[in-house]
Amino acid sequence: MRLESSVTSISWIPSEAVEGLPKLPFTLGVAHYDDPPPDRVDQIETMHRADLFREANELRGWVEVEGEKIVDYGHAGRGRIGLTRLKLGPKDIAVPAVAMPTLQDTEVGEGWVRFTQTAGGRTGMPAPRSVRGKPYFQINSAIAWTTLAVTIRADGTSEYELAGASTFPRHWIYNSDGALVQKSGVIDFDKWYREAHEQNTPWGSEDSAAVVTAVESALERDLSLEIMRGEGKRNPQRLSPTDLLVEQGETGESSNIVYLVLDGVLEVVVDGEVVGELGPGAIVGERAQLEDGARTASLRAKTAAKVIGVPGEELNRQVLEQVATGHNLEKR
Repeated sequence: MRLESSVTSISWIPSEAVEGLPKLPFTLGVAHYDDPPPDRVDQIETMHRADLFREANELRGWVEVEGEKIVDYGHAGRGRIGLTRLKLGPKDIAVPAVAMPTLQDTEVGEGWVRFTQTAGGRTGMPAPRSVRGKPYFQINSAIAWTTLAVTIRADGTSEYELAGASTFPRHWIYNSDGALVQKSGVIDFDKWYREAHEQNTPWGSEDSAAVVTAVESALERDLSLEIMRGEGKRNPQRLSPTDLLVEQGETGESSNIVYLVLDGVLEVVVDGEVVGELGPGAIVGERAQLEDGARTASLRAKTAAKVIGVPGEELNRQVLEQVATGHNLEKR
């Protein structure tokens, strides 16, 4: 009997993810941020042809089982890379990206096989810059990647993980049914830009562990798009690890602010106890707007984080009520 399983990552550049001087082309409209990928990935080839992502890593593994013994196995996945599109005046220019060789490995145990696959690449545009560590200067752009893993067992069960990833851009993870199930939680553009040259990647001597967060609701994704596309410039607020965004019991004018988590992981703390974690895309702090104006929990940065605040009265109250109900269900 043949058993198969898969996991797919899609890498994309969310709004406000680029920092420092490299942000200038995005500010001027020469380069562009990406729209979020879909909630489901059913036709990765169609998405690739339509240039809907920067990179994708499609890990597929299979095993042949006789009785309770695995007698054969193999990889059937691949990496994919998109284009870098630039707008120069009235012209759109597509610069082919440079794919790195897809790295595949297998580990075999008693009744199981673990498949790993690393895929990624870099833009075709040069990016002259000083870097940390030898050779101290690079012309080629930094390398982005994901390392995925799938374990298939002879009993038909399987599990997946994001085993490693570059700290830029954002990586979304889809299970074998094509459903969005995880996200990388933290973007560190400066670290990536200064350090992700070849020797500091899986094609050299090291990988980077990924901070993974659960997926927010579809309702939150819709609301986050509404906030990001709203009128007026909203300046992100930055948090360092252990910083408090809001404090339980807090009242006053600031308690009506609802936040969208752009990056990082926030801990939800009630009466001194951590009761949950929320990552990029989550809508937080909505309950004070809906109830008596007092914060019902503290929100504390677990990692470096970036959020955008918006007055709750600017958002649809009914939608906020549904978001709050969803958060309560998750907590229970």
